[in-house]
Amino acid sequence: MADKKVTIRVPATSANIGPGFDVVGLSLSLYLTLTVTHPVTPPPGPYVAPTITYTGEGADEVPLDAYKNLTTRVALYVLRCHKITRFPSHLKIHCNNEIPFGRGLGSSGAAVIAGVILGNELGDLKLPTERLLDFALMVERHPDNVTAALVGGFVGSYLKELDEEASEAASVPLSEVLPEYPPDAGENWGLNPPVPPFGIGHFIRFNWSPSIKAIAIVPRFELSTAKAREVLPTQYSRKDLIFNLQRLAVLTTALGQSPPDPELIYEAMKDRVHQPYRTALIPGLPEVTSQITPATHKGLLGICLSGAGPTILALATEGFESIAEDARAIFKKFDVEIDWKLLEVAPGSSVEH
Repeated sequence: MADKKVTIRVPATSANIGPGFDVVGLSLSLYLTLTVTHPVTPPPGPYVAPTITYTGEGADEVPLDAYKNLTTRVALYVLRCHKITRFPSHLKIHCNNEIPFGRGLGSSGAAVIAGVILGNELGDLKLPTERLLDFALMVERHPDNVTAALVGGFVGSYLKELDEEASEAASVPLSEVLPEYPPDAGENWGLNPPVPPFGIGHFIRFNWSPSIKAIAIVPRFELSTAKAREVLPTQYSRKDLIFNLQRLAVLTTALGQSPPDPELIYEAMKDRVHQPYRTALIPGLPEVTSQITPATHKGLLGICLSGAGPTILALATEGFESIAEDARAIFKKFDVEIDWKLLEVAPGSSVEH
């Protein structure tokens, strides 16, 4: 009996890139890959629920119940919004994940995009990119990571304010509260979810200089986005907002210029909205971001917290190992061990049949 097979590949992302808090994102060459199979015509007999297997980063943490796993819950949400109430029978999903959990590299955003694409494929819905983004933004309310994961490259995005009904929709599997599903989260939970409004998310892709690579300096501890958001103030001074807006206006063009200007970019990647408030959560952060500069490390362009952290993102054109190893030495003084990865800016998500 013939099986339908599809492979879905979603990149990691880094959000904020200094001053662009909740605004800009960058796709990076670490991937969440789903290999999906199910019979074209289900065999006779009772319905068989999906099976999930998982390898790579987070393999010992991810729920393998299709009704509690973020990716498959999102896929089911997309299907049910199109009046398809359950997964195909005998569905098998294997996930291989290269994106570290809780490190500020967009692991939840990648899982959400994988789920949206999975739902689109299982239902043969043929949704355009803009509509896929609408579904993703019902689950992940911050557009920077999911947009970059979906379309790839260096992107700016915004989310239109959702109406009250959409905002209070309890049956949408919000990524920020997972895996805290209700005890009855199962096949019959969330049967009639709210359909996303059209056009709630919009984005633009900025240019990116091909000479720029990303060094992800990854401390060996997790930091939840929720915890990292708790330390942020509810109000900011006009001075700090202007500081960030000025730098973001420069940065979105500066990173597309060839050759890139280190002095311009280093200053433009500074931030006063989120990074200073998260220093207590990441020992060594101020020292790494202030001691590794274009003056001390040839090839460095800028350095910042990746997303909510604790990963540090350094953008550079050369001297990658020196930058990473010197960051390791600084972190070591604070009893923090790190790993590092040299990454390319990645294309967006892909589907192979």
